[in-house]
Amino acid sequence: MHGECMLHRMPVVLPVSDPNLSLLAILGYALFAFVFGLALTPTFVRFLRHNHLGKQLRVTAVDGSDAQVFRTYHANKRGTPTMGGLLIWGSILFTILFSRMLSFLGIVEFSLLHRGQVYLPLFTLVSMGMLGALDDYFNIMGWGKKHGLDVLPKILSILLISCVGAYWFSARLGYDQIHIPFWGDITLGWWYVPLFIFIIVGTSNAVNITDGLDGLAGGLLVLAFGAFSVVAYLSGWTVLAAFCAVCVGAIAAFLWHNVPPAMFFMGDTGALALGGVLGVIALMTDTVLVLPFVGAVFVFETFSVIIQLFSKRFFKRKVFRAAPLHHHLEALDWGESKVTMRLWIIGAFCSFLGIIIGIAGQ
Repeated sequence: MHGECMLHRMPVVLPVSDPNLSLLAILGYALFAFVFGLALTPTFVRFLRHNHLGKQLRVTAVDGSDAQVFRTYHANKRGTPTMGGLLIWGSILFTILFSRMLSFLGIVEFSLLHRGQVYLPLFTLVSMGMLGALDDYFNIMGWGKKHGLDVLPKILSILLISCVGAYWFSARLGYDQIHIPFWGDITLGWWYVPLFIFIIVGTSNAVNITDGLDGLAGGLLVLAFGAFSVVAYLSGWTVLAAFCAVCVGAIAAFLWHNVPPAMFFMGDTGALALGGVLGVIALMTDTVLVLPFVGAVFVFETFSVIIQLFSKRFFKRKVFRAAPLHHHLEALDWGESKVTMRLWIIGAFCSFLGIIIGIAGQ
């Protein structure tokens, strides 16, 4: 077991060779990502509009029926630029490269390009992001049965990426157990592999499902990555904490122009990538059982879809007026902004609870 890399086993004093970034450096990198993202946004949006990279409206609901509720409340969003996830992970990558340049010039001692703490999240970010970009492009062009990648190739691609990560964690790093807060460790053996795949597939799709209202997924991702940054920092993973903080800064720059009415959308380009990264970070820090608290709204949204599909399949009736949950709340005439703000509030409370459980439960 690669125990020294687990959250609850991190030593109080790190080895001299292990990077130990200051809180000021972490906040500085987050601010850099935010400012860079804001500065790049006007040019990026002009590029999207010039190339007509606008989102097509959904034509079917999650159960294959007519998406009447969605079209009623979102008809005016047809053609809004999408693929905003490129701006998010572009800002993240540039900030990491910028830190590497500062390290090369001797301005800082350590960069964010750290093999032990950042390579795995970066691999997930880029690979999932490329898959999401392909799905978004299919949506824009109107290709595929549902204007996007068909379900089977999309799921198989996510599974392939997850299997690569599972192999690396299990075979190369020796991860085979998880920590139960306030209890201790349980050894899973080879069961760790399917758990890893389940977490990555689940988190990437959960964020993708939630990304349906202006600002909703972006705000919740800021809260989730912020929570994991705190947990990682207090546990000695300072470079990983900085990476999470950079994600917060980059997403916040996107969110600045994504709050209602959105200037552009994140798309699968961002949702799949950032959801997958959340799962990887939870696995790296051995806080898998904290993840459902930090991402509670993502969990609620996903279960609303599962419940709706199950009920319609076996009982021939709807539980919600529409699924996911945010569309049900829209159908109750809450209004898009009110739904977003209230789910943000729930997400903030749950993220704070996740931080407490993650730290106190070691």
